[in-house]
Amino acid sequence: MASGPSSTLVQTVDIETPELVTFSYTIAGVGSRVAAALIDYLLCLLLFIAIIVGMAFIGASRLVRLGGTSSDAWALAIVVLAQFFILWGYYVLWEGLADGQTPGKRYMRLRVVSDGGYSVSFAGSAIRNLVRIVDMQPVFTYGAGIVSILATKQGKRLGDLAAGTLVVREQLVHRESGIGNRESGIGRGPAEGGRRESSKERGESPAAMPRQARLTDDEFAVVERFMERRSALDPLRRVELATRLVERFASAFVGYSTTAGSPLDQLFELYADERQARASGAVVGRETGAARERHAIVASGTPRWSSFAARLDRAQHGGLKSLGEDGVRNFVAEYRDLAADLARLQTAARGRERDEVFYLSRLMAGAHNLLYRGRALTLNDLWRTFAVDAPREVRRSWRPIALAGLLMFGPAIIAYTAVVRDPPVARVFIPPAMLDRAEEGVRRARQGQGYIEDPELFRPVMATSIIANNVQVTFAAFAMGIALGIGTVIVLVTNGVSIGGVFGLYASKGIGTLLVKFVAPHGVLELTAICIGGGAGLLLAAAILIPGNRPRSVALRENGRRAIRLIAASTVLLLIAGTLEGFVSPIETWPLSWKLAVSAATAVFLAAYLSGGRRKVVPAQAAEPLPATDDLLGLRA
Repeated sequence: MASGPSSTLVQTVDIETPELVTFSYTIAGVGSRVAAALIDYLLCLLLFIAIIVGMAFIGASRLVRLGGTSSDAWALAIVVLAQFFILWGYYVLWEGLADGQTPGKRYMRLRVVSDGGYSVSFAGSAIRNLVRIVDMQPVFTYGAGIVSILATKQGKRLGDLAAGTLVVREQLVHRESGIGNRESGIGRGPAEGGRRESSKERGESPAAMPRQARLTDDEFAVVERFMERRSALDPLRRVELATRLVERFASAFVGYSTTAGSPLDQLFELYADERQARASGAVVGRETGAARERHAIVASGTPRWSSFAARLDRAQHGGLKSLGEDGVRNFVAEYRDLAADLARLQTAARGRERDEVFYLSRLMAGAHNLLYRGRALTLNDLWRTFAVDAPREVRRSWRPIALAGLLMFGPAIIAYTAVVRDPPVARVFIPPAMLDRAEEGVRRARQGQGYIEDPELFRPVMATSIIANNVQVTFAAFAMGIALGIGTVIVLVTNGVSIGGVFGLYASKGIGTLLVKFVAPHGVLELTAICIGGGAGLLLAAAILIPGNRPRSVALRENGRRAIRLIAASTVLLLIAGTLEGFVSPIETWPLSWKLAVSAATAVFLAAYLSGGRRKVVPAQAAEPLPATDDLLGLRA
């Protein structure tokens, strides 16, 4: 029979298919997930090393000495972006585009799926991997994530809770052709006189083998538990229990020729032959009805199940396309037959754990994931997500975004006022490097220079570095919403205090215009994006603290999908803001009016962008279902 869930440590989750058949996924354990993570980390490390080698090859040192060329600067800028994408894009892209599997998960036969057993959406992948910021705490130990996995019934880390996903095992369970040998099988230690052969292994003809199993399922379960635990028993106690079991099942030995001597040997031989009989689909003469039907289903279905298992294994490695058109058609037909067999077996099993039910559930789980995978991502999907769905969600979520703005600009105003009134207080919460820059700013303002030095060669590197840093800030503001919003509030308040304090410092020195001239081109988009990212984090917090009439798990999943749209919008704004901050803001020769004109243009763009994605009113009879692209980020209910 198939290896069943003999250990209570195995976690499973039931999934109901569109065919109205329920099967179970096996939840991936901490050990296999850690192993997969180590493989992925090794790959990321190799990529980082390749980038470092690339930096040396393109001559990054020449840029440090300002002796490089423009092509060197752009190459280094690309390297900076590559590092960012390895850090944040590796898991998101692999799981989103490779149907829930990174290389590490694929090697360990793990897969990320949605709670309904379907393929993980790109949104689900993004949510669960951005919340990784919290899961990996404290300091890359993944302590928070491991505690969450151990504490939840479905082995979910915090990212899975927010995304509505789970990590399952896909390793195919192979059905035994005979009784086989497993740890709880018939192997015997030296104290038990060596291994006892079954009737088949003794070379007896099929006619000499039992046509029917002699123990009922309950009786066989008792014998099997004894065999699994016998090694932990005291030798005398083991013999005593074996004698009692032989006496209890004396009727099973009536008319049966045995070469065994002691009760322990007789019990071993009975167990071996019972396993062989059940593996061949034999029925128990004393059983009727559903129990008898179960054995008949096993006997007739075993060849078909073995064939389907081989086909499934091939499809899991090469995809459904590897089966060919006719092969896929046959695969679907066999899947439906398998679903019918599983339903009949579940009815016959009467709610008890059965090896064959476990085996078919594993086959159904693997096939279900193959047949119900999402379609490939297209450029049109990307466009709709960032240009339509994201701005639409910003308008819908104006309340948490406004609250995020209050949490950032409120402390900013307070810090600004405090520093202007009492400049020495700036040393309490402004870093020394920023204080030194302000002192340098006085000299630069007198000489008609800009806020910072502007070596044109460094602009591409500056732009990419700024983009990477600012996007990470919004990612953190979003992810920390899972911690009851406390982390999100801290990010917003500290950024507000920093911004307000620095503006107050420059204003107290009479050089506020110097800072405004630098911030104006990119400030509108950058500050708006941070507020949107903070609003995303507050949405996660609201799902936990005030879920309303929804279960918290449902509220968290739904708000997570809304929040990831906000992150998409903030990312668009930060890409533009970072580009402006790297290429336009440092230009010393532009007067303040020009910088303010750029700021006004960004405000117009912001208004136009956030007003996009409005639904067109159409007559009811002409309305059509939303296109499939609405589900790019798993956003449709």
